[in-house]
Amino acid sequence: MPPPADIVKVAIEWPGAFPKLMEIDQKKPLSAIIKEVCEGWSLGNHENFALQNADSTNFYITEKNRNDIKNGSILRLTTSPSQTAAQLHERIQSSSMDAKLEALKDLANSSRDVTFAQEFINLDGISLLTQMVESGTERYQKLQKIMKPCFGDLLSFTLTAFVELMDHGIVSWDTFSVAFIKKIAGYVNKSAMDTAVLQRSLAILESMVLNSQDLYQKVAQEITIGQLIPHLQGTDQDIQTYTIAVINALFLKAPEEKRQVGYTHTPSIPNVIRSPKPINDEMAHQLYVLQVLTFNLLEDRMMTKMDPQDQAQRDIIFELRRIAFDVECEPNNSGSIEKRKSMYTRDYKKLGFINHVNPAVDFTQIPPGMLALDNMLYFARHHQDAYIRIVLENSSREDKHECPFGRSSIELTKMLCEILKVGELPSENCHDFHPMFFTHDRSFEEFFCICIQLLNKTWKEMRATSEDFNKVMQVVREQIMRALTQKPNSLDQLKSRLQNLSYTEILKIRQSERMNQEDFQSRPILELREKIQPEIMELIKQQRLNRLCDGTCFRKISSRRRQDKFWYCRLSPNHKVLHYGDLEESPQGEVPHDSLQDKLPVADIKSVVTGKDCPHMKEKGALKQNKEVLELAFSILYESDEYLNFIAPDKHEYCVWTDGLNALLGKEMTSDFTKSDMDTLLSMEMKLRLLDLENIQIPEAPPPIPKEPSNYDFVYDCN
Repeated sequence: MPPPADIVKVAIEWPGAFPKLMEIDQKKPLSAIIKEVCEGWSLGNHENFALQNADSTNFYITEKNRNDIKNGSILRLTTSPSQTAAQLHERIQSSSMDAKLEALKDLANSSRDVTFAQEFINLDGISLLTQMVESGTERYQKLQKIMKPCFGDLLSFTLTAFVELMDHGIVSWDTFSVAFIKKIAGYVNKSAMDTAVLQRSLAILESMVLNSQDLYQKVAQEITIGQLIPHLQGTDQDIQTYTIAVINALFLKAPEEKRQVGYTHTPSIPNVIRSPKPINDEMAHQLYVLQVLTFNLLEDRMMTKMDPQDQAQRDIIFELRRIAFDVECEPNNSGSIEKRKSMYTRDYKKLGFINHVNPAVDFTQIPPGMLALDNMLYFARHHQDAYIRIVLENSSREDKHECPFGRSSIELTKMLCEILKVGELPSENCHDFHPMFFTHDRSFEEFFCICIQLLNKTWKEMRATSEDFNKVMQVVREQIMRALTQKPNSLDQLKSRLQNLSYTEILKIRQSERMNQEDFQSRPILELREKIQPEIMELIKQQRLNRLCDGTCFRKISSRRRQDKFWYCRLSPNHKVLHYGDLEESPQGEVPHDSLQDKLPVADIKSVVTGKDCPHMKEKGALKQNKEVLELAFSILYESDEYLNFIAPDKHEYCVWTDGLNALLGKEMTSDFTKSDMDTLLSMEMKLRLLDLENIQIPEAPPPIPKEPSNYDFVYDCN
């Protein structure tokens, strides 16, 4: 007979005593259980004691988390959180350096537990730590030269404890003084600072900037992006990651006018990318965010229409004409007005503008607005030979065969903004950055210059006419997208890859893809597809259920990205029970059922909801605002108001789990992944079945049924 569900068997440790095995009744109050344990070891004042996990976390057991205790857990009897907090509060104020250092080390370790953190904060512990940072550490400045390691550790543990306490979200970030901010910024600005102190200081600055607009103003006065750059030149990837995170935070919170002033990658980012160490996920994410925020600087120009009456803007068009045709600015009295207008119109036509009389009208379309004109001017000034060659080459062709430089530049700029998603906010879980955009201060403009030359080359290869403009743009988009997927490390590498993706090569690729996607549309083939489709769907269903049986590790989303907490869920082989439970770290391979203590019978599942309908997506906070997380969220609803919330690690796992759960409930599998699998498997099965019919024409209609014979004398009677 199985033990009652409310009884948990555990071992409890006490220093100097043999561990005690006992059964905990989860229906009894926690205080009564602690009292029983204390009496077993003849300890009085049981209210001064508490239970905590005897693992690396040392988290206290409370009424809220007591249901997480598993059979076979090892617990430890220890002083209560309030007692421990009071003792540490007193110990960190010790006059002895060694005692203070040991106390701060214990505090940094204990502060990860929210129960302890609440008690320590209630004693005004955060104010004590900030005072120690502001003034207390100055007493040890004289000792720093002879006790540098000790001083570094002292400050490191102080800041670590501070970061852990603030991470629980109990105290508002708005409460800190300018003196504290100056101290933290000072640690970042120092050239030779202890690595651990620098890392914690950068983490504090990032949190301050992201959590409070008022603190952003104060931090921005103390530290600039230029002062952060030297930290990117080292070899410590964690320091580089935290530094880029602070740069991104400052950039994200900066007012629009400040974002445009002096923001540049500097040569330090390529140093980070070209490091021999592989780039970890957090670094990749921060570089992706930096890339997105940098491109978003272009949004203002992209959404600004040209004012045809603005003389400065019109002068840019005059400059394009001057560079292309090497003409001097004519004095006002040279020739008649009609003659000058005729000359301008002729030249603007050669430059490929749609409106030959007033090209300013071409730049009133948003997007790309004035950004297209900026790109054209940059190309004309910095790649003058290529610019003149393209303009003169096209102006010497027949009208219908010329590649209009002006119109092409405007449409190309619009296309590049779409490809690079200019104006969109960064996603929480994306790591997709392009190294080449960090190798040049004007990377977008240089990217445009490469692509406009590609467009002109493709136009010639296609022997295009003005009617083929949209077809050429489609081919150019395909060339750019295929080159970008290869993640070139530099703009020169992009050029060489685009050189290999000529129009002829694109045609070959398209032909190859068409051959792989067999597209028979005759009625017999369609009927055969319909007949074998249920078999394929059953195969996909079995694959999904097998994947659920293997299980998946899910990451717990918290306020801090770098805090890795995991849980695992898998389906039992008989497809009747979901087993799940928390993990200390990401597993290497499958997790056995017996290590997952929690169960959910499939029969109890009422429904599966996704996206914004999930309970954890309806809660207030950052998750609700994050589109990427919203697309990966799903929940299992069971019993009256109980639910199990998931956030998939990626789109693939999201499709696998939503499909598998729907299959378990007898519902249709509707994910994009299922459609893709269905197309692939169906295509393969069709090719196999039609293998013997190669080069044989399949008739549209079945052959006619022959007439009945006049007699059946030819039939052989077995009897």
